[in-house]
Amino acid sequence: MSSTHALKLRLAPWALLLISASWGLAFVVMKDAIERQSVNSFLFSRFLMAVVAMVIFKPSVLKKFNREILRKGFIAGLFLASGYILQTLGLALTGAAITGFITGLYIVATPLLAAIILKVQIPAFTWGCVAIATVGLGLLSITGWNVGLGELLVFLCAIAFAAHIIALSRWSNGLDAYALTIVQLATCTLLTGLISFGQGYEVPADLNGWLVVIYTAVICTAIAFLVQTWAQAHISATKVAVILTMEVVFAAIFAVIFGGESLSLRALLGGVLVVIAMFMIVLKEA
Repeated sequence: MSSTHALKLRLAPWALLLISASWGLAFVVMKDAIERQSVNSFLFSRFLMAVVAMVIFKPSVLKKFNREILRKGFIAGLFLASGYILQTLGLALTGAAITGFITGLYIVATPLLAAIILKVQIPAFTWGCVAIATVGLGLLSITGWNVGLGELLVFLCAIAFAAHIIALSRWSNGLDAYALTIVQLATCTLLTGLISFGQGYEVPADLNGWLVVIYTAVICTAIAFLVQTWAQAHISATKVAVILTMEVVFAAIFAVIFGGESLSLRALLGGVLVVIAMFMIVLKEA
């Protein structure tokens, strides 16, 4: 192993941990922003700014585009865009902490979806993790005999994010990470732009709204997905998933500290079960 590769292996986990923290904080700061700007208008502003920032920072990347990067980046971008649209719609209807917990179910959904797509047999241990996560999800989202719409939308977002992880794990190795990231984000920009302009695009309401867009565009989008795409070319998808699971923990912590949220005992228990299921499944596969 070369010294350069060894350095990348040491740096990648810490970079991913910082990214997971930035995503956890995003749940809190986005909550107010999407109450004053439509979801798809916010997402379009975020993704467009991210793409522009990345191209300005490295314009030579445009020469790296080829048919394979465009095709694979577009498909991965569709999964990513679907996940963010569903997540942000769900966040508008439920709390940041619960949104974070349910989003984290993509860790459990990933091996299940991989089994369906790749025809891999699902072991009994995985089914046990799914059962634990399902109980946790129920405690988080079921009120009486009803399942909250916000929680359902976030659950669907977890499925979309799982598909995105599978796509990246199969395609990121050997492709230019920067170019692949831009194509994914450009696809997100296109999809959310079509929806937002069809509904009537709304600009951020004030300076605070713009600051949230800038933070989520540059830190949580451009840098975050560049780091994720790069990391998945150097360490296993399972190890990436282990570290990104911390997004759930950060989201709950920041929601309580900065968002003024409180978690009921039932919701807290549900969140703990979801986290246990996620860590069990990724540590088993690590």
